[in-house]
Formats: sequence, C-alpha cells, structure tokens
Amino acid sequence: MEMNIFGGLLPLLITLIVAGVPIAFILKKAGYSQWLVILAFIPLVNLIALWVFAFANWPALQKR
Repeated sequence: MEMNIFGGLLPLLITLIVAGVPIAFILKKAGYSQWLVILAFIPLVNLIALWVFAFANWPALQKR
C-alpha cells in the first residue's frame, strides 16, 4: 500500500492552514497564546476548549 502526498499529507496541511490560521489570529486578539490552536484539532478537547474560551475572561479585554 503506497500513499502519495495527495492522499495523506496535502489534505491535512490544507485543513491546518484553512482552520488553524484564523483560529490563531482570534486567540492572539483575545490575548491568549497562539499555541492554543493545537487544541482545536484534538477531538472532544476542542469542544471543551471552545466552551472555556467563550466564557473565560479575555486578557485583551482586561487591559482596556
């Protein structure tokens, strides 16, 4: 079984760019580390992180 780049890595890379870049910018604007974007790609953890993010006090808003 041979897997070429179009069947494996390319769709993963496209998904990471299309979803990951905007999420990283949102996290940065909210005052959080952009490394939290990793949580968006872990099943079930992404839902928990979304709820925590939605109801947490954002550091960027506290600076105002």
